[in-house]
Amino acid sequence: MATKSARTASYIEESEKYSAHNYHPLPVVLEKAERVWVWDVEGNKYMDCLSSYSAINQGHRHPKIIKALKDQADRLTLTSRGFYNDQMGPWLKLLCGLTGYEKALPMNTGAEAVETALKTARKWGQYVKGVPAGAQEIIVCANNFHGRTITIITFSSDAQTKDGFGPYTPGFVTIPYGDAKALEAAITKNTVAFLVEPIQGEAGVVVPPAGYLKACFDICKKHKVLLVADEVQTGFCRTGRWFACQHEDVRPDIMVLGKALGGGMYPVSAIVCDDHVMSVFKPGDHGSTFGGNPLAAAVSTAALEVLRDEKLDERAAELGGYFMDRLRAMKSPHVEGIRGKGLLIGMVIKSSSGKARPWCEKLMSHGILAKDTHEQVIRFAPALVITKEEVDWAVEKISETLR
Repeated sequence: MATKSARTASYIEESEKYSAHNYHPLPVVLEKAERVWVWDVEGNKYMDCLSSYSAINQGHRHPKIIKALKDQADRLTLTSRGFYNDQMGPWLKLLCGLTGYEKALPMNTGAEAVETALKTARKWGQYVKGVPAGAQEIIVCANNFHGRTITIITFSSDAQTKDGFGPYTPGFVTIPYGDAKALEAAITKNTVAFLVEPIQGEAGVVVPPAGYLKACFDICKKHKVLLVADEVQTGFCRTGRWFACQHEDVRPDIMVLGKALGGGMYPVSAIVCDDHVMSVFKPGDHGSTFGGNPLAAAVSTAALEVLRDEKLDERAAELGGYFMDRLRAMKSPHVEGIRGKGLLIGMVIKSSSGKARPWCEKLMSHGILAKDTHEQVIRFAPALVITKEEVDWAVEKISETLR
């Protein structure tokens, strides 16, 4: 990598001066991207192994999605939900067809979709299950990450996420992740839903024990509790299936979707569920000015078609397994283990080798952009359009770094 110049320093200084200090980025300033590659303002080329936390499964600037964005921008961008538009209906039909659910409710960001799922579950709990108003309980897992709204941080295990933002929202019960018996023990007559990530991404790419999701599904059915799967990071082919729950043939009552739903071009999110759940909503109950806007719908339609037509689920399964096998074969003294599914991979750095952040900075100097999570884990999640040759290149650079 070339030496950083005053130009890079100037961009960073400007961002730090005028931006809230709520992020700690790696010291690189990007200006161009294509597929799995990005370039900084110095002209240095890097492999993007973060993919904007799985928002760019289709690769940077996929030409089909770019074309959909430009074509729709020339026609109509926003109507609000005060009127119909010609893009939302066909898009939601495609989304429901690919997910296998009867209804969808479009929003913009992953956190908004999680909030929508929580509202759906609470209202269903009161009006369908018969839980007294205000008594509805939702079970969540320790070390979860579902977003950063006041309600969502209420049930976070991360003290920093919650610090200074109280008072918090009542109605949530936390249990250990990966423990189905703990779920059953926590259910009461007021439990309306269990919100869970099929794989905990921000917690360090934590994969639950085999059979966990299926056991949770059976327990929820037994007790008339909605199983709500947050597939914002794990969805849309990232783990080698369209949705991570499919690895155990589990069909949640509600799926929360986002990130790659917008193809890396536009913030798009949604929940999907069947009509007997979604029918709790009536006009005025919930909404979003930008949710389902024609620009988002056109972009997301193209994003979904790319995932389907290029069979990116199969690609993630094949290359993810290959990537993990090659990483394990390195047998580095600095690495405690490799875990993940598909192209969502966590490399656990031994505590004796320091935190993961300095290793990410070393990787950057070798042309790999990855980000640390949960202090000791480096997440590798390149775009699903990556080739085997590019995986080999990445593994060699990672090996050089660890040496």
